[in-house]
Parts: sequence; C-alpha cells; structure tokens
Amino acid sequence: MRIHKQPPWIAGLFMLGGVLCGVADAQDDQIARLSAALAAPERSAENKERDAARKPVEVIEFLGIEDGMTALDIFAVGGWYTEVLSAAVGPTGKVYSQNPPFFLSRPGFVEAETERNERLGNVEPIHGEVADAGIDGQVDVAITNQNLHDMYNRGGEAAAMPMIQGVYDALKPGGVFGVMDHVGIAGQPNADLHRMEVAAARDLLVKAGFTIEAESDLLANPADDHTRGPGDDSLGGNSDRFLIKARKPN
Repeated sequence: MRIHKQPPWIAGLFMLGGVLCGVADAQDDQIARLSAALAAPERSAENKERDAARKPVEVIEFLGIEDGMTALDIFAVGGWYTEVLSAAVGPTGKVYSQNPPFFLSRPGFVEAETERNERLGNVEPIHGEVADAGIDGQVDVAITNQNLHDMYNRGGEAAAMPMIQGVYDALKPGGVFGVMDHVGIAGQPNADLHRMEVAAARDLLVKAGFTIEAESDLLANPADDHTRGPGDDSLGGNSDRFLIKARKPN
C-alpha cells in the first residue's frame, strides 16, 4: 500500500485557516456582545441617541480593541465610552474610567458613576489625573473623545501635554491611543467654537512620543462647515470629527 505524504505547506494552510477562523469567531462574538450592550434596556435613552453619529462598533474595530484588553477612558464624564469599552473588552478585560476631581462635585455624579460601574462589572474609576493613578505600563488602549480641544484651547501645548504624557506612560509598549475631536479650521475662532485643528492634535501626540499609525474619516460630516459650535442645533450632535490612531513604540 502506497502512503501519500502531505506536503508541509498544506498542513500549514490548515493551521492558518484554523487561526483565521478563531479570530473571525472572536470578532463576531465581540460585535454581538457590543451590539447587545448598546441595546440593553438599562442603558440610557440619551446615550443610545448618540450611537448613530459616534459609530461605536466601527471605532472599536478601527482602533483594534480586542477581548481581554485593559482600556482607559480619559475624561469619561457620563461614561458613554466607558460602557462601549466595557462591552468591547468583555468580562476578561478591564476598563479604567477616569474623571478629574471637579466632576465629582456635580450633584448625583458619583452615585450615577457607581451604579454604572457596578452594573458593568469590569470598570474601575479613577478620580484624579492618570499620572497619579499608579497604572503606568498597564493599559493596552486608551481613548479620549471630544476632550482634547478643551485643554488645548485653554492653554495650548502646556495645558494639553500633561494629559497626553500621562496616557503615554499608562500604555504598555505598543499600546494605542485613540483621539477623537471636533475639527477646527485655520483662521476660525476655534477656542470659541470648541474645536481644534487636526494638525495641532497630531503635533501634540508626536511630541509626546507617539507614532501616528492611521487616521479615519469614520466620524466626518461634510455638512458641517466648521463655523458653528458642535452643540449647535443645526448639527444634531453630529459635528465633523477627526479620529486618530496613535501608537506608543515598542
């Protein structure tokens, strides 16, 4: 009886196919879990209304956020992205939800934050600056959504850099920082409009040591002429926003 030996490259293809199927299954599970979390009855109607413009599933995919990761939500405020990240990293992952101290004095803020974090189960709050949280080198991915312009417009590079540097230090080598904000145009009163130029955001990230790995137009809105603030009723909560994926070098 003749035995036909299988060429090694065929066995390699089978192994590769198994790996790819496993990755696809994990992605499918993550998307299903995230979709269920977004539709959950305990999630506020206000947060659900923001989903169409913020495109959470697409942003998570663009940033490469996976099951089991440790994520950091910078200036989480009401926790819209904290909830998204919680579902994205799953029960084996962890989310740090950071807010500066001045938010804590808002009536009902701490109570609402505590209720949300207990419900989600994988979230730990940070009350204070990231640099003081003792999490250096522990985070796989961090995001800040519509916050960088506030710091930059108040005091330029000197005001914005401590937060960015704190995120850089918190990330593991190779970790990702996703930055989303309202697009500002040169020559416009961007500080008054709560916007910033994307070139300024890139410059800050590079100066902190990040590499700009990719940018996306997922959150672009061509109907926004950049002459109104993002809260203007005519924009319906859908300003033109940039999305940067920056990486801490290995």
